[in-house]
Amino acid sequence: MPTAPKRGSTVVTPLRVAVGLCLAAPYVAILWVGSYSAVDPRFIGIPFFYWYQMLWVLISTALTMLAYKLWRHDQRSREGVKGGAVK
Repeated sequence: MPTAPKRGSTVVTPLRVAVGLCLAAPYVAILWVGSYSAVDPRFIGIPFFYWYQMLWVLISTALTMLAYKLWRHDQRSREGVKGGAVK
């Protein structure tokens, strides 16, 4: 029978993996310059290189918000397992 992890130890859960992916995706997308180093297609006259990066500002915001919500959900569920009050 598995034992409960020690207090203060880190546990890899699917939610925590999802949080990590949400936070890592913008870095991978922006650091992989070869995928967007082009002029075409243009959007309202703006070259692809620029509007792609600006689009990732919005996507990064949404992914960060999602990561925060998932993290809070994970923390609340862990408090419930420990017997603490769920807020």
